[in-house]
Amino acid sequence: MIADVKKNAEQKMLKTLETLKSDFSKVRTGRAHTGLLDHVMVDYYGSPTAINQVANITLVDARTIGVAPYEKKMAAAVEKAIRDSDLGLNPVSSGELIRVPMPALTEERRRDLTKVVRAEAENARVAIRNVRRDANDQLKRALKDKAISEDEERRAQDDVQKLTDKHIAEADKLLQAKEAELMAV
Repeated sequence: MIADVKKNAEQKMLKTLETLKSDFSKVRTGRAHTGLLDHVMVDYYGSPTAINQVANITLVDARTIGVAPYEKKMAAAVEKAIRDSDLGLNPVSSGELIRVPMPALTEERRRDLTKVVRAEAENARVAIRNVRRDANDQLKRALKDKAISEDEERRAQDDVQKLTDKHIAEADKLLQAKEAELMAV
């Protein structure tokens, strides 16, 4: 019973950290990486499709992403989807390959992105605390139903708190790394 509650809480906290990592990967730094376009949807014959389903995405150099549509007639739709995305990118078509240069970040834009990243990290910390609260509620319910003793409940709550502290520290570490990456010129 107690082991299940702790295991379930830890799994949810790890899932929260994975979500935070994926959210951080979407925040653009000055460098190009293929994961930047992962959530861009292309109108593929009337149905929205992920860009990596209709094109091959590669790195041309450190500041340029290359997008090669599998079908030549999809080049215009892919280019439009990238331009219309909220990433602020301006793709350039050169024959079969669409080049997506990464614009240099201004100091002001870097500070704005830092605020966004901090908000994402705070949301992750709140989610981790919510998992802790849910686990503690389950433990209190088990105590009330006399499934566990008061000592067991107290020890389990201490363990859940240690898990929470560990995962919040991990979220803070991810935040510091992302802030350093954003502020690096």
